[in-house]
Amino acid sequence: MKAAQEKFIWDSMRSPSGGPMAVGASQGKALPKLMVWLILFVSATYVVYTLKLVSSSHSACDEDMFVNPHKSVHLVEPLNDTVSSFESAASTALHQLDKLEEESEKTGLEHIVFGIAASAKLWNKRKEYIKLWWKSEKKMRGIVWLDSPVKTYKNESDKLPQLRISGDTSRFAYKNKQGHRSAIRISRIVSETLRMGELENVRWFVMGDDDTVFVTDNLVRILNKYDHNQYYYIGSLSESHLQNIYFSYGMAYGGGGFAISYPLAKALEKIQDRCIQRYPGLYGSDDRMQACMAELGVPLTKELGFHQYDVYGNLFGLLAAHPVTPLVTLHHLDVVEPIFPNVTRVQALQRLKIPMELDSAGLMQQSICYDKKNGWTVSVSWGFAVQIFRGVLSPREIEMPSRTFLNWYRRADYTAYAFNTRPVARNPCQKPFVFYLSEAKMESNRNRTVSKYTRHRVPHPLCKWKMADPTQIDRVEVYKKPDPQLWDRVSKILTHLTVLHIVSKTLSA
Repeated sequence: MKAAQEKFIWDSMRSPSGGPMAVGASQGKALPKLMVWLILFVSATYVVYTLKLVSSSHSACDEDMFVNPHKSVHLVEPLNDTVSSFESAASTALHQLDKLEEESEKTGLEHIVFGIAASAKLWNKRKEYIKLWWKSEKKMRGIVWLDSPVKTYKNESDKLPQLRISGDTSRFAYKNKQGHRSAIRISRIVSETLRMGELENVRWFVMGDDDTVFVTDNLVRILNKYDHNQYYYIGSLSESHLQNIYFSYGMAYGGGGFAISYPLAKALEKIQDRCIQRYPGLYGSDDRMQACMAELGVPLTKELGFHQYDVYGNLFGLLAAHPVTPLVTLHHLDVVEPIFPNVTRVQALQRLKIPMELDSAGLMQQSICYDKKNGWTVSVSWGFAVQIFRGVLSPREIEMPSRTFLNWYRRADYTAYAFNTRPVARNPCQKPFVFYLSEAKMESNRNRTVSKYTRHRVPHPLCKWKMADPTQIDRVEVYKKPDPQLWDRVSKILTHLTVLHIVSKTLSA
């Protein structure tokens, strides 16, 4: 009985459908299988769902693209057009914004305040120079600072800046025996203008004398090269080497004009009166100004277009070979001869105003041409004069000013200039035939200027060279397209002339 019972128990333990031990073993084997099947089911479901989604997307695309292509085009093109239109509008808006910012950043005449040093004794004569360049219609701002009151006229109110009397300078010491203490008054013009406190949106203060003529458009071109938010002291030197030695090669000569940025003017105003007291032995206003700039640590930025013209005689050689830079100022007009012959100084400058208004960027710029047929060299100083030389002369020689003028120090010779010069030709055959500007106008339909130059008739020595004779030439016509951006490019080589037309006596006008 016992043996049979034990056999039953043993068999039950081996049977998968037996007691508790059999059931636990079965569950232990079934659980991993269930988990595997569950994972496989979830994975399969995910894969099937993903494939179905992708398949649905492709069939929708395919249906739109091929079953109903017009619908597809209709839906896609407006979207592209909208994006393109948006991009175009955005691009246009950004371009206009950049243009507005660029224009707002550019310096104009409205950002400049002029300080003009004048003398009451010479005012009636020299105010005519100021009328030539002052443009009240362009909202120019400036003050003429006088040493004493002058008579004013109502009909001149729009032709001149406002007039003011300089402050008292008797408290300042002046010990230079060769100079005049009015130099202290003139040196304080920028500071006195700034202290008025009535000026807004000022970027530059520009100084000049009452016998200085400004080419204002070219002044603006020069100042736009510099950041008005920084300290800048811009001007040029004297033509006289001796003047520069006695005063300074680092000084801007005030008669030729100079510019001071607004932040520098503010810094100068704070120290100038104390600075002036430290230099009682200096001669003029220019060197006092430079001394204060040295104390502020600001060097001179040289611009060759500011012309002091510390010379006597005829400016022809200097103007006919003007350096490659915009003409900004002309000074000492009472000292030199009129720039055009047989007229007064003011009349000569009025004639120069015509090309100045047509194309200020090209004014006085020299072009050198060659007439191969006749074997001539032709030099054109646009808006001023044309010269015809017999023979072929190198540009290196022609671009040097000829010595038609004398040094500021009458005993000094040509070695006392601060630049290279060439002698006036002694050979009768090399004496140039000069043609001065007589007329200039704009041809609007062709967008070009026409300037005519008439021969200045002076005796010419007999020349025995066997070559064409320029004595038969009556006038020269120059056709040129205005180029306001001439100075914005790197290359400003003499290529701005369109046509050079030489008219002889035998040809009709």
